[in-house]
Amino acid sequence: MNSNGRADEARLFISWDRHSYGRGTRNGLHGADMDVRTRGLGKRFLPALLVFAISSPALATTEDEYRARRESLMREIEFDVRATSEYIGRQALDKRVMEIMARVPRHEFVPQSQRPYAYQNRPLPIGYGQTISQPYIVALMTDLLKVGKDDVVLEVGTGSGYQAAILGELAKKAYTIEIVPELAKGATERLKRLGYTNVTTRTGDGYYGWKEAEPFDGIMVTAAASQIPPPLVKQLKPGGRMVIPVGSPFLTQHLMLVEKDAKGQIKTRQILPVRFVPLTGKH
Repeated sequence: MNSNGRADEARLFISWDRHSYGRGTRNGLHGADMDVRTRGLGKRFLPALLVFAISSPALATTEDEYRARRESLMREIEFDVRATSEYIGRQALDKRVMEIMARVPRHEFVPQSQRPYAYQNRPLPIGYGQTISQPYIVALMTDLLKVGKDDVVLEVGTGSGYQAAILGELAKKAYTIEIVPELAKGATERLKRLGYTNVTTRTGDGYYGWKEAEPFDGIMVTAAASQIPPPLVKQLKPGGRMVIPVGSPFLTQHLMLVEKDAKGQIKTRQILPVRFVPLTGKH
């Protein structure tokens, strides 16, 4: 997602022999959420990347066509999960997460001009210099959060509202913060139109969280912070989880899983090398 809680610019890219493939850039920053550079993984992705580079889908016009494309996307995500299993520690994501990914209409969360590409496994522009994340990254981060049906969760970075919709399908209540007023307004209207009555939006600086709604069972941050924000750690419930990219701007960061135990002690684990735009705001 983006700077300080905006739409992400998340995408997977594979590198080998110090050469990178499938990258996109914005303002000099690679639009990539996962950066896999080791152990020959690139060779397994090369055919898929070549297909990706030359394919151009026709405009989908019916719900049946969109549904078929979502099913195809799910197979791509499953492939990515298996190919990166040595990093994420599993061969498959939670069935509930995948079922929701297969149901939420991603094409409703992108501009009309991008709808033909809504079910490609890559980020897409949504305006104001921002993008909607690569579906694989959305699925992985959601899986890591382990959202229960009675949970209350926070997302820092609403963007177009796609990730918020995914969280709304899983949780009892989802709160989401967006720093770009125009994106926040659009996401609010879109989520309401699509019936996500359990998702509440706000325009603001996500670094400081949402004190009125704390504590949270889970917090998802979709922009890279130089360190894990203390206000968000404080707002995380004992037993809760946070998923956040951490690292220096314009350099490789790491997707981190943060867990707070029953005594309030914090444990962190690196999941994947990633590339996100930096978290911004008054902090």
